[in-house]
Amino acid sequence: MSHPLQFALKRLMDVAISALLLVLLSPVLLLIVVAIKLTSPGPVFYRPRWVVLNERVIDGYKFRTMVANAMEMETALRARNEMRGPAFKITNDPRVTPVGRFLRKYSLDELPQLWCVLIGDLSLVGPRAPQLHEFERMTPFQKRKLTVTQGITCLWQIGGRHRINDYDQWVQKDLDYIQSWSFWLDIKILFLTIPVVIRGSGV
Repeated sequence: MSHPLQFALKRLMDVAISALLLVLLSPVLLLIVVAIKLTSPGPVFYRPRWVVLNERVIDGYKFRTMVANAMEMETALRARNEMRGPAFKITNDPRVTPVGRFLRKYSLDELPQLWCVLIGDLSLVGPRAPQLHEFERMTPFQKRKLTVTQGITCLWQIGGRHRINDYDQWVQKDLDYIQSWSFWLDIKILFLTIPVVIRGSGV
């Protein structure tokens, strides 16, 4: 199957699945909104600035899983960073709320990104978009992941992401995906994502 046809099928799948899930999961989305509002002061949504295909900057959507002043607290926690490279990651992050911990466990905080998929800013499958402040610290090698549409799930997501503490290893998984990409690989990754979500491996 030619790449242009596969790209067209990928976009068709993105639109169909994201639209369907937004409708079917609307009661779940509403419950999450209520849970966040009742348990934590601050906005319902976290609006990260993501860098996507061709280094374009977009305003993303995720359910807020941290306290409202999480970014201010990050400076004090920077010494505990477990990820080598521009990304920030610590075990048992004290900024995560109880509801946020549950949302992260089952990747429910990612659901608003379906809107970004529907409008074409993201894809269901693709390298994860770095935040703008991370992008500013990325090397030319690391920026190579931005040559395709960024996604919600990827090889890193399903392949033991919590065992990866080096950003270059993460990027290499993204480059492996780009090198071997096909529409059928996206289908495979989507199916492999389902048990990861059900098992609660998203923390």
